[in-house]
Amino acid sequence: MFLQNCWYVAAWEHELKETPLLARTIIGQPVVLYKAANGTPVAMADRCCHRLAPLSRGRLEGDNLRCMYHGLLYAPDGACIEIPGQKAIPRIARVKTFAVAARNKLIWIWMGDAVSADRSLIPDTYALDHPDWRYRPGYVRFGADYRYILDNLLDFSHLSYVHAATLGGSDLIAKAKAEVESFEDGVRIRRLTLNSPQPPFAKPFLADGINVDRWHHYEIRVPGIMSMDSGIQATGTGVPEGVRNNALEFRAYNLVTPETERTSHYFFALAHNFATDDPSTTEKLHAEVSKAFAEDEAMIEAQQRAIDETPDLKMVVIPADAALVQMRRILEAKLARESATPAAL
Repeated sequence: MFLQNCWYVAAWEHELKETPLLARTIIGQPVVLYKAANGTPVAMADRCCHRLAPLSRGRLEGDNLRCMYHGLLYAPDGACIEIPGQKAIPRIARVKTFAVAARNKLIWIWMGDAVSADRSLIPDTYALDHPDWRYRPGYVRFGADYRYILDNLLDFSHLSYVHAATLGGSDLIAKAKAEVESFEDGVRIRRLTLNSPQPPFAKPFLADGINVDRWHHYEIRVPGIMSMDSGIQATGTGVPEGVRNNALEFRAYNLVTPETERTSHYFFALAHNFATDDPSTTEKLHAEVSKAFAEDEAMIEAQQRAIDETPDLKMVVIPADAALVQMRRILEAKLARESATPAAL
C-alpha cells in the first residue's frame, strides 16, 4: 500500500529535456511525462483509453500527445480532442492526469486527488538550484521495497560497514549515539562522530594525517524525502558547538519513490559549497557517492531476497532502530488515515 496524497519525485528536470516522452511507473501506476512548449510539465496515465496502448510510444504535436496505435489525440488535461475517422468524441474518452510541478531541478508528482495537491507542501531542496552549491544529479533503480531503503537512510551506523571503503572509513560512526526526534511528517536525526580517521571519499580534499570531526544532521519526510546538512572538519575546531571552521560542507538529497512493491526509484545529489569553480571536484564527489549507493543497492537487494525467501523470520529490534520504528509508525498512521477517508474508498 502506498500513500496517494503526497508529493513524490517523478524525474530530474533534465530527463524531460533528453527525451520528449518519459515513461515511469510510480506507486504501481504507469505514467508518461513531458514538457509543454512553455516549459510546464505534464503527467498523465501511460495508457490510451481506446486499446490501452502506452502513450509513451506516441508523439507530441505541440502540447498535445497522439497515440501512435490508432491516432487518438489528447490535450494536456487528458481529454481526447481528436479520433481519426469520426467527428463525435465520447466524453469518457480521456485519460487520467496528475498534478505535477517543477521545482529546484526536480519534477514532482501528486498521485492522488489533483484538486488537493498543495504546492506549498513540496519539500525544500534549495541547494539543487542555488548559485553557492554545485552537484551532479544521480539516479539508481533499486530492486527492493522502498521502506527498506528508508530504513537504510534512517540508521547511518551502516556507514561503518557497508561503506567502509567510501563514505565511512571508521567504526566510530556506528558507535556514535544518534539523537532522534519525530514530528508530524517524519523524523529528524543528529549524529556527531568525533576524532575520526578521514573517510575515504574526503581524503583528496583534506590535509594529510589529521583526524576529523563529522556531523550528519538530517530529516526524512514521508513518503521518502531525505535532506541532510553534513560536513567534515579538523578535530577540535568546533563541531560539537556548531562552529563551521574551514569545513567541507555538503547538502545531500536522497529522494525515494516507490515504483512497485518490490522496486524503487532513487534520486540523489551531494551538493558541495567548496571548490565550486572546479568541475573535477563535483565529478569526484559524484563518483564516490555513486559507488556508495551501488554498495547500498547490493546490500538492500540481498536483504529483499532474504526476506522474500524466509518471510516467517522476524527482525530483532535494537536501540539503533529508534528512527526506523518511529518512521514506520508515522507512515502507517498516514496510510491508515488516508484509507479511512471517503475519497480513498
